Amino acid sequence: MLHERLAEYLAAVETAVKQLADGYVECYEEEILTPERVNLRLRIRFSTGYLLEVNEALVVTGGVLQALGYRYHCQDGHHALVFRYDNTPHFADLPSFPDHKHLPDWVVAAAKPVLVQVIEEAAALARPESLRRVATATGYNDRVMQLLPHLRKLL
Repeated sequence: MLHERLAEYLAAVETAVKQLADGYVECYEEEILTPERVNLRLRIRFSTGYLLEVNEALVVTGGVLQALGYRYHCQDGHHALVFRYDNTPHFADLPSFPDHKHLPDWVVAAAKPVLVQVIEEAAALARPESLRRVATATGYNDRVMQLLPHLRKLL
């Protein structure tokens, strides 16, 4: 029998996926290794072509759910990176090491997010109205592009 913490976590992920209005599941795989250890693989495709791919190794130790490793990768319909959270041990200079977030042009410090929130983040970015709003925001893209060189120096 699966540990209660893992069962609750997986149920919350399934609920979040079922509530998606603009996406469908290409792959959902729970590999139960022991009652305390699960590998989760998930691929969600959105109507705009965006893809969220999840790989997560989970374990319950002392009643606490922990991620041994994770990768939450979101890309657009042209296969370009939108974001990726992971805990691959590179970027040792980031204060959240080994946790971090890849963005299209840089990597930032980021604590491990809650998977349900990552699903919501990807769904929000993949919505057609979100894509139009970002692309047409008056001066927004120009200001961001002007700030990028300065932000890169700080990172």
